[in-house]
Amino acid sequence: MISLIDGSESSLRAFLDNLPGVDKVGAEARAAMLATRSIKTTSKAKAIDLAIRMVDLTTLEGADTPGKVRSLCAKGFRPDPTDVTVPHVGAICVYNDMVEIARKHLDSIGGHEIPVAAVSTAFPSGRASMEVKLRDTKDAIEAGAGEIDMVIDRGAFLSGRLGEVFAEIKEIKSLCGDRAHLKVILETGELATYDNVRKASYLAMLAGADFIKTSTGKVTPAATAPVVLVMLEAVRDFYKLTGRRIGVKPAGGIRTTKDAIKQLVLVNETTGPEWLTPDLFRIGASALLNDLLMQRMKLRDGRYSGSNYVTVD
Repeated sequence: MISLIDGSESSLRAFLDNLPGVDKVGAEARAAMLATRSIKTTSKAKAIDLAIRMVDLTTLEGADTPGKVRSLCAKGFRPDPTDVTVPHVGAICVYNDMVEIARKHLDSIGGHEIPVAAVSTAFPSGRASMEVKLRDTKDAIEAGAGEIDMVIDRGAFLSGRLGEVFAEIKEIKSLCGDRAHLKVILETGELATYDNVRKASYLAMLAGADFIKTSTGKVTPAATAPVVLVMLEAVRDFYKLTGRRIGVKPAGGIRTTKDAIKQLVLVNETTGPEWLTPDLFRIGASALLNDLLMQRMKLRDGRYSGSNYVTVD
């Protein structure tokens, strides 16, 4: 069936309309059940370090400054200056105009392996001409972005203009080429139904996305457990169909270690341990890293640190 998809409206609609509907009650019940799972203390230590490696440490505020971005980069590279065993984060995520600053600072402190992710294509609305979106993406890549987080035009998707959304993703992916991974933001809080989340997930993957991402963090609800479950099921089933593993990035509302571990349980139980790697699972967050560091220290020393143990972002 996938081999018959040529990017036309008719072929996309034929495929997506053939997808099985999402059992809303079943998805919510399974997500709630998995949220009750607990892990042993020894496993928790490993889970915390894995979660740190999966964090896309993010600042997306109008008041962002070069100094704030440099501080974020330093924190992402060395989350705990007193403990060199703490791993670095998965990426630093910033607006386009901060990409070059982030890339240069990471390189200057030894963080060459940490990619800079740029939110592009008229983030967070996605409402701009294709010319603007392409320019936005090109500028980010030329400034040093190794990952592009693009937003789909939800208005086009909800209006049924599937070919338009597909073509935009495909064109942005072509521009990224081998220079940058493409994460496609669905903004699930605006898609209204789990069926739409599943269809948007497949549409993005068919168009060439390397990752599918829940949300911009600017709309609620964002990364709810049932939504992440539906997206994980989509990448699992897409892999069975094509042999291609696509990553998933929940973003928005994941603030505590408990939240992060629930996400890891969802991944392990839905897609399997193959997806428990920063190459296939990321968590978009700003405050989460601080809590992970506090919980890590509690496991290590048996007590919480003072309030000045971690920086306030």
